[in-house]
Amino acid sequence: MDYFGHLSRSNSNITHRIHNKWTCFKLYDEALLQQDKDNYVKQSFSDRFSPQCNSSAIETPVILSEEITKARASIKHAMKNTATSKPVPNIGSFYTISEKTSRNVELLRNDLKALSGTIQTLNFSLRQFENRLAKIESNKFTKIDGFETTSVKVEMRSRNAGTGGKRIQPEWKPPNNSQSSQLKLYNSLTRQKENFIPEFGNNVKWYSCGPTVYDASHMGHARSYISFDILRRVLSNYFGYNVQYCMNITDIDDKIIKRARQNYLLEQYKEKSLDLKQALEDVTSAMENFDKKLKETNDPDKLAMMERMNVQGMSCLTYLKSVEDITKDVKEKILSDCKDPLSNWLDAKYGCSVADNSIFSALPQHWEKDYFEDMDALNVAPPDILTRVSEYVPEIIEFVEKIIENGYGYPSNGSVYFSVSQFDSSPNHFYAKLVPEAVGDVKALEEGEGDLSVSVDQLSEKRSPNDFALWKASKPGEPSWDSPWGKGRPGWHIECSVMACSILGSSMDIHTGGVDLKFPHHDNEIAQAEAHYNNPHWVRYFLHSGHLTIAGCKMSKSLKNFITIKDALKKNTSRQLRFAFLLHSWKDTLDYSENTMHDAVQFEKLMNEFFLNVKHVLRNLPDHGPKSFWKWKKEELNLSEIFVQHQQNVHDALCDNVDTRTALDHLRQLVTASNTYLASSHKNKTPPNSQLLKNIAKYITWMFKVFGAIPEDTDIGFPLISGGNQSQNTEAILMPYLNVLSKFREDVRAIAREHKVTKVLELCDALRDDELPPLGVRLEDKEGTQTVVKLVDPAVLMKEKEEKQKLAEKKRKEKEAAKEAAARKKEEKQAQRRIPAAKLFISQTDKYSAFDGQGFPTHAVDGKELSKGQSKKLRKLYDAQDKLHNEYLKECAAMNGS
Repeated sequence: MDYFGHLSRSNSNITHRIHNKWTCFKLYDEALLQQDKDNYVKQSFSDRFSPQCNSSAIETPVILSEEITKARASIKHAMKNTATSKPVPNIGSFYTISEKTSRNVELLRNDLKALSGTIQTLNFSLRQFENRLAKIESNKFTKIDGFETTSVKVEMRSRNAGTGGKRIQPEWKPPNNSQSSQLKLYNSLTRQKENFIPEFGNNVKWYSCGPTVYDASHMGHARSYISFDILRRVLSNYFGYNVQYCMNITDIDDKIIKRARQNYLLEQYKEKSLDLKQALEDVTSAMENFDKKLKETNDPDKLAMMERMNVQGMSCLTYLKSVEDITKDVKEKILSDCKDPLSNWLDAKYGCSVADNSIFSALPQHWEKDYFEDMDALNVAPPDILTRVSEYVPEIIEFVEKIIENGYGYPSNGSVYFSVSQFDSSPNHFYAKLVPEAVGDVKALEEGEGDLSVSVDQLSEKRSPNDFALWKASKPGEPSWDSPWGKGRPGWHIECSVMACSILGSSMDIHTGGVDLKFPHHDNEIAQAEAHYNNPHWVRYFLHSGHLTIAGCKMSKSLKNFITIKDALKKNTSRQLRFAFLLHSWKDTLDYSENTMHDAVQFEKLMNEFFLNVKHVLRNLPDHGPKSFWKWKKEELNLSEIFVQHQQNVHDALCDNVDTRTALDHLRQLVTASNTYLASSHKNKTPPNSQLLKNIAKYITWMFKVFGAIPEDTDIGFPLISGGNQSQNTEAILMPYLNVLSKFREDVRAIAREHKVTKVLELCDALRDDELPPLGVRLEDKEGTQTVVKLVDPAVLMKEKEEKQKLAEKKRKEKEAAKEAAARKKEEKQAQRRIPAAKLFISQTDKYSAFDGQGFPTHAVDGKELSKGQSKKLRKLYDAQDKLHNEYLKECAAMNGS
């Protein structure tokens, strides 16, 4: 064997590998030193990692390289001087033919011993490096200034693949994922999209402003609560965050107090016996009081609402003056048409006499129950934690005391106010982080204080108009709780701050609410919490849903231009309402209109038809087991590529501020591509790939589950009825029987066509069009293939039937109208033909005053002779009529002759 050649190659492999390891560890050590200059021990490279032994240590890669070079030179020299040496057969050593060669071999042995010692020293150093690397990896240092840990590992193996060396795995490189997306959310605190990074790993603390329960929930509320439900589901079910969702119920508020008093006083007034004189006096006083408020109103939307009320009230007053007595019907008209002016007048006159606290709790309890019924109907998931203001009064008092202690609040006349100037002047705080330009907006500040808290006396209690109430001293006719400052009740803004902090602590990841709450409510919430904790970052991400408008006007209970959720659900399903919101950005204004709902209904219809078509394919082709798999052709490969791309597009859209509008657009495109594939398969009479279609349908179904549009226990598509499993079981039970019925009907139709039995064909059509739709069964006859059977909501099928009937009736009427118009036109033409040319203009005395012997006009109505141009035009008409009449006479003569 070539001993020296083998020795040279082995030594080269070892020393080269050691050199690579040493060099890479030195680079890694330098990178780590740059990354952690303060905490990393200030030692030289050799001091940190050279072996602590008395043997000759290799301090640097340069010295190591020199040792390797010397060893290689010694091996080459020995090989050259032993070129004439020959191995002795069957002896495991060399037969030396000269003493010179012996000396060279001895020298080589000495060099190898020295090199062996060097290698031992290097192995000790390498173990030190490996221990350091393990420590670094345990601390999750995966990247230091661009120096990848994986690259160190790669460099620590020998790239030598030459003869004689042991072959090891080649270098592996991770893929370059340039399309990786990270969730970004539009943060009102920065007014731009920010990377979403929860404070506590995968756990998300989320507080959402809930309803003030004093009236029915409307579609403006649905806008916020459905939008936040979608965001919550996407973060939980798509991105996998552990969300703790806390929401409040505001059951102590100026609006609630005022509405509760008004309802109570109006009910008392209703039970009171009235004579005509008293009723006239009361309604007159109420309308005078209302007119005064109307003149004080500057808000255009509110002014328009009050003007409508004023017109209605004045009309009622006029009617009241015309009657002779107060009957039951008259009284009901007063209470209906003058409800708001009369309620305001009664409250102004008798509101301070209402002292029973149960009156103020009964109203919010009723509407809270109603609210949750609406949320269930909309499939809005309930919060993990629900807080009510009335349950947190002790915590509110304690919270306010801490704000006073920290120097940001002050008592005044039994109330407590927040000092905006004191807070804003602090170097660690900033007032109005959300809308800094709104500071000083007196109108917004007064609205935030509430209708019952903006009297001249109350406003004078504050040191500055920008200050706001933390605790309000209760007046007669208001609920009250004991406090260090006397009997009172919480301010509106403090309620959310305290409840959120009581559950989520001194900071949270997400706070949500309607865009109209930005200032002053949410800005004041932030200020109160940060003043209490002296924490500059109470909320990291503030998300605000956009307005809902009707014909461009904001929907609002106070403006009385709202559509209740119950009324909206009479027109559309909860899923259609959810699709309407999904098809628009959650943070932008949405106009609730027929066009908006039409788009949502059409989107749902497109998706439902796709699901039904896929289910039909799966019922008629194997969808599991070996027979469900077959070779993909070009069409399947193309659809699969489209599927993968749209999955990525949907993911990118959801990462981009949960852009459901774009996500749904990609799902629509995916369905369109799938429908094209199905149509192509039908045209080519080749079975579609059931597994591929099943995967697409399941993916879209899963996305709709994420969005809350489909129940969790649904396999594919929309359930027939709300209840998930029940609808799936219904389909599984019914479809075998319906398939048998459909096949029997097809056979009967085939025989009827063959023998031309029209009556039987009509019966088959009646079964399809009249008998099965009320049962929720749709049959779709297709030429050249079997009938498609679909289970659909009976209400949907009956609505479709009704629309078809309306369309057919419309076409029938249009056809009849066209026929009648044609008949009239024909009759008019025939009547025109009967008129001789001489009589064509004679009756037009409003235009002409003189005619010649043939009935042709010569002078206009004013006596002036007609011009040549006028006469020329009239002559053409005269000649045409003469020709028409002559043809008519010839036809009559021919008919008489026959």
